[in-house]
Amino acid sequence: MSIHMKFDQQSTEIILRNFEMEAPGEPLSEEEIFELLSNRIAYMIEHKIDFLLSLLYRMDVLEHKINFALSPNCPEPANIALAKLVMERQRARISTKENIDVSDIEGLEDELKW
Repeated sequence: MSIHMKFDQQSTEIILRNFEMEAPGEPLSEEEIFELLSNRIAYMIEHKIDFLLSLLYRMDVLEHKINFALSPNCPEPANIALAKLVMERQRARISTKENIDVSDIEGLEDELKW
């Protein structure tokens, strides 16, 4: 999986907010986001696994992929594999936003908008 596709600012903010990370003052590269995310996931695996799993499900990361990432059969450390899944999911979200025209729905709360 390539981690070189550009992330938009909204996707970066979603990852930072969902994973309870502080946003630095300057824009982050995708590689920097990945490093912060993988470190945060490592912490969450040790201290907040239930919250992490709930968060991954809410982000629509596929359960079978999560299970494999956490299994001894996965060739990568769990935090790296899970961070890749989160980044992959956000890339899919960006692609969907770019390829599907969604008209604004009057009265829709900002939190529910893409």
